[in-house]
Amino acid sequence: MQIRAMQPSDIAAAVELQALAFPPPFDPDLLWAAEHLTRHLEIFPDGQWVAIRDGQLVGSCSNTRIAEAVWRESKTWDETTGGPFLETFDANGTTLYGLDVSVHPDYRRRGIGRLFYERRFQYGRQQVLTRYGTGCRLPGFLASGLTDADQYVAEVARGDREDRTLTPLLRYGLQFIMTKENYMEDAESRNEAAILEWIP
Repeated sequence: MQIRAMQPSDIAAAVELQALAFPPPFDPDLLWAAEHLTRHLEIFPDGQWVAIRDGQLVGSCSNTRIAEAVWRESKTWDETTGGPFLETFDANGTTLYGLDVSVHPDYRRRGIGRLFYERRFQYGRQQVLTRYGTGCRLPGFLASGLTDADQYVAEVARGDREDRTLTPLLRYGLQFIMTKENYMEDAESRNEAAILEWIP
């Protein structure tokens, strides 16, 4: 498995991967389009990576950098990231914000996500950033039957239930900060997210 910088020639395959990685009920209108990934490469090429196995693109990882004030305000995903074109990108930002990890369904549970997170942590150390932070989807929340996101996150953190996105991030060492209502459009998560951070 090779983790390397995304190149313009990877964009078409990365866009195709999005649909495989996030099938319905995830809204297809919220997936990266080619113009989004092109913009990411233009403004922050050092923060866009892909996973290659046997010559095939099997994973992608998108990131941005945001200012300390933007992170601390902790508004919605769109307000924090500046939307899919990353209008809040700050080359001197103190936080590496994780936008997305996409892994081909046939290559899950092979450590690709962990490799991407190791690369994120490595970048944070090298750049002497304050943190890595993200708003984590809770794709098991709706199906859990619970209505309180804090209760759901607490149960996942205790190991009483598993969430396919939150569980691995907690295992990687990210710390739970808070839940946010109406953070993003995501039916499975009831539009809520867990705000997480990792401090170098």
